[in-house]
Amino acid sequence: MELLENLLNGAEVAVAFSGGTDSAYLLFEAARLAKRSCAYYVKTPFQPAFELADAKKLAKQCGAFMKILTLDSLAQPETAKNTEERCYFCKRQMMLAIKQAAHEDGFSLIFDGTNASDLADERPGMRALRELGIRSPLRECGLTKEEIRRRSKELGLFTWDKPAYACLATRFSVGDFLTQEKLSLAERAEQYVAELGFMDFRLRISGKTTKLQVKETELSLVLQKRKQLLEGLLELFDEVLLDLVNVRKEE
Repeated sequence: MELLENLLNGAEVAVAFSGGTDSAYLLFEAARLAKRSCAYYVKTPFQPAFELADAKKLAKQCGAFMKILTLDSLAQPETAKNTEERCYFCKRQMMLAIKQAAHEDGFSLIFDGTNASDLADERPGMRALRELGIRSPLRECGLTKEEIRRRSKELGLFTWDKPAYACLATRFSVGDFLTQEKLSLAERAEQYVAELGFMDFRLRISGKTTKLQVKETELSLVLQKRKQLLEGLLELFDEVLLDLVNVRKEE
């Protein structure tokens, strides 16, 4: 029996669930192998509506029970200030909420979906996980993003090729104070771009200017959809730019 099965088999686990590729695979295995499991999704102003929809769909596919916790991340000054430590404060707040809810439900073991491809550095979010004793079994078992996508595809999980998604706060530069209005603008703009057929992209927003980053494979689509892009985005911004230097990379 491989290491992941050993960790999950017969255990009682709470899964910090985002609806992304990694936590989706982890939840599937937990629902299959654990004695008892529950997914905890934290809804904040930083998550767009489609993330929650995907999470609900995946939990149903896995036959897993999911609880939705609601947090107003912007009410935490350290997060709203959008400093370089924003991710630490936000992740810590989210994981504390999950930890409290999980303990109330009788779970002492809490897993998240960090994988072995994620850098083992001092990223703020990683630090929060360590401080709160949240375990990352995919990483512990050496499962890379590529391997998780392969396994997810074999299992028929629709998330197997889902692009990596960073929260809406990353659309704004460090130090740019975050508000619900700004986050809603980012969500609305990216939803419009997605409806034009773009799969893996980011908008970087500064004031009334937005810069579009796409993968090299979708640069031709920018030319095909140039008119529609401008028509829609210029209703929201004064200036629309294409970033040819920083093409999209997984975050």
